[in-house]
Amino acid sequence: MEVSFVGVVAESAYEHVRSVLRPAILNHSIRVWVVADHLGRQEGLDEREREALAVACLFHDAGTADAYDGPQRFEVEGADAASAFLAAYDWPASLVQKVWEAIALHTSPGIAERMGPLTRLVRLGVLTDFGAADSLGTNHGELSALLGRFPRMDIEVVLGEAVVDQALRCPGKAPKSSWPGGLLAARLAEPGYTGVNPAF
Repeated sequence: MEVSFVGVVAESAYEHVRSVLRPAILNHSIRVWVVADHLGRQEGLDEREREALAVACLFHDAGTADAYDGPQRFEVEGADAASAFLAAYDWPASLVQKVWEAIALHTSPGIAERMGPLTRLVRLGVLTDFGAADSLGTNHGELSALLGRFPRMDIEVVLGEAVVDQALRCPGKAPKSSWPGGLLAARLAEPGYTGVNPAF
């Protein structure tokens, strides 16, 4: 592993998601954590909060994995997977709930930003990795170098396809008003399209 997570639970979470996530989605999850942790340290998160943030970032797209392909939206499946994972550890229920919210709401603009530090930081990490936010400011060469160690591997295509493929099998995973719903609608409107989903 090329990064060190805060705490044994986060390290264990990394080992777990590494075994179930597609490589591009794993790298994306690590990059999201690198950005979110960078911002969280600037805001003074303590070690337990940083470890919870790491778990949330690592699991935020776990719902796209075959192991967690249930009937709910991928965000909720990932949140439930993280909660089930954390059940083996002696974490306060309130902290587990914060991890759940951070994952379940990471595609919910205008809501995630108001649900507390973990949820906001995961959302900001995701937006930054996809170029929709510039939260790093200037003079972050070392951080950029670290992010560069985890190649993108066409993450926009890989993630979009993973979400859509699940929704094609189970349309209930992609409600019309959701981000998965937008991805599915774009695919259905142009079935032969390859590349980055226009709803991304």
